Amino acid sequence: MKFSILSILSFFLLSISLNAQMDKKEFTHLETFYKHLHTNPELSFHEEETASFLAKELRGIGFEVTEKVGGTGIVAVLKNGEGPTVLVRTDMDALPLTEVTKLPHASKVTAVDAQGKTVGVMHACGHDMHMTVWAGTARKLVENKDKWKGTVVFIGQPAEERGAGARALIADGLYERFPRPDYALGLHVNAVLPAGTVGYCPEYAMANVDMVDITVKGKGGHGAYPHTTIDPVLLAARIVTDLQTIVSREISPLESGVVTVGSIHGGAKGNVIPDEVKLELTLRSYTDENRNGIIEKVKRICDGVAMSAGVSEDMYPTVFVRDEHCPALFNNVDLTERMARVFTKELGADNVKKMIPVMGGEDFSEYGRTEPKVPILLYWLGAVNPDKAAAAEKGEIRLPSLHNSAFAPDIELTLRTGVRTMSAAVMDLLR
Repeated sequence: MKFSILSILSFFLLSISLNAQMDKKEFTHLETFYKHLHTNPELSFHEEETASFLAKELRGIGFEVTEKVGGTGIVAVLKNGEGPTVLVRTDMDALPLTEVTKLPHASKVTAVDAQGKTVGVMHACGHDMHMTVWAGTARKLVENKDKWKGTVVFIGQPAEERGAGARALIADGLYERFPRPDYALGLHVNAVLPAGTVGYCPEYAMANVDMVDITVKGKGGHGAYPHTTIDPVLLAARIVTDLQTIVSREISPLESGVVTVGSIHGGAKGNVIPDEVKLELTLRSYTDENRNGIIEKVKRICDGVAMSAGVSEDMYPTVFVRDEHCPALFNNVDLTERMARVFTKELGADNVKKMIPVMGGEDFSEYGRTEPKVPILLYWLGAVNPDKAAAAEKGEIRLPSLHNSAFAPDIELTLRTGVRTMSAAVMDLLR
């Protein structure tokens, strides 16, 4: 992505246009809203105060709000005559990171995680911006009720970072207890795109994500007498190497897949061969067929390595696929192309980018996998200060990624662009 004088002029003109869309009083309200959320983050399935804060905001502008859906989730409904139903989703949870931005509104929150460790807590994935755009969009729709007809369902979803929140809402009757949507929309900040721009990706946009735990079993003993043992460290090393053949030799070069061993732990002393070694993996793909195939091949390789070492079948490695599966995000093509035209009309063609798929995961995908299927779209919201984006393009600086403790969006331009595009998208579907 190259930045020129014309690009900078485009950002300048866009800024003027966005200012006209949202007056200073409204922006001040939303900026305060954003900073409160950023300063007070909560971990997955612990978003009680966050959910209460969002519920109060939407209840105050006329939505009918139900709390504690799917745990800490909220569902807010606003009916405005006969017409389609559009769902707008925001995620609410933060990450176990200690913030290093040194901003005045930086998080100083700590919490105890699922492992019992005290950790810092930070909105390093932009969910605070998502919630603020969500609230700003709700306010914009109330302000412009004469311009649309139908029903909007605004949901505050817990535990996106654990890939479990969307399933929890759906399991708690999201599509039965509340109006079933004809369309579902969401957005996600992007740590590369300049603020003032948006990106879209038809079809597969994000990947299947599975977390897998492997326990490699052996027979421990003295490091001086390895022939009397079955060394699980050696077996684990062979497994790690052999796993890499799944993508390189067992998946079509035209398909995508990732098998990453991110954690390996075994033993306590250099001269002691342990009884077991534990591995933690992440598996990523797009199609359900590849996802299931990769999992099967992981199990086959583990069994094969154990068999070749003479391990008895009752001691073959255990392969545990965690219940944190995040299915691939498939953006409905017709809806995506329709919304791309809406975004182009709002921001200009130079500020709307067609993106390639990424291997990150997003459980927003769940809202489009029920039967009958709901057309869904998750689009990217540029969040980088345009000057910094231009400097990064020249190689002068490196931008912090999402999930980085230094991540901080350009608040004003990101917020204004998010509210403008999401509001325009919802109203286009409800005209």
